Amino acid sequence: QVQLVESGGGLVQAGGSLRLSCAASGRTFSSFAMGWFRQAPGKEREFVAAISWSGGSTYYADSVKGRFTISRDNAKNTVYLQMNSLKPEDTALYYCAARIYRSGSYYPRDVREYDYWGQGTQVTVSS
Repeated sequence: QVQLVESGGGLVQAGGSLRLSCAASGRTFSSFAMGWFRQAPGKEREFVAAISWSGGSTYYADSVKGRFTISRDNAKNTVYLQMNSLKPEDTALYYCAARIYRSGSYYPRDVREYDYWGQGTQVTVSS
């Protein structure tokens, strides 16, 4: 079984920064592609960012491109989401997700691609 534990959320003013972390355990971390998603109250879960198994490819939602950066440290079994220039509309519960390596195409923006999910960490941006 794979466990994902997010941390780093909190309350920040607009224009501020936060760094989210997601620690994985239970399986070789480098066998996962990792994604970050978020869900605001009353809205569907939406894609934020993803990173390939090696870290060589990254993907971003248009709404966060240029402000957020996803990275991974396979030695620490951790994926990060650096969030800068935060806006009130970034307020949501942020989830980390893992996709086990398998053959075939990878659609990082599709929530159905992912096999494991964390419990989420709340990010609140005040105006």
